[in-house]
Amino acid sequence: MGRRKESGRGLWKAVFWLLLLAAFVYGCIQIIPHYVNNYELEDYMKTEARFAVVNRRTPEEIRQNVWEKIQELEIPATRESIQVTTTRGTVTITVRYTVVVNLLGYQLTLNFQPTANNRSV
Repeated sequence: MGRRKESGRGLWKAVFWLLLLAAFVYGCIQIIPHYVNNYELEDYMKTEARFAVVNRRTPEEIRQNVWEKIQELEIPATRESIQVTTTRGTVTITVRYTVVVNLLGYQLTLNFQPTANNRSV
């Protein structure tokens, strides 16, 4: 029995899929932490809004607490981007910020706008 000649197509296909998988993993490693930080910030803002009236916090105190959390999470937002609105026992907190992620020659812009309030559903 003779040995069959192989064209190497299987090898190139495997290399292609491995490169594609590596690119996907790299992208996830670059992007997912920003979504996790946004989720943590929004969760903190919801807690802050829920207890702001009970703890009698002023809009400036709420803004300062949110700003400290933003700095802790190293989110690229400014203090001026934190909007706190209080009306008749209702507190609404909104933060707008943008993150630019470099993906090997491509820049992906992620726009976030976490919002929280203490209104019941």
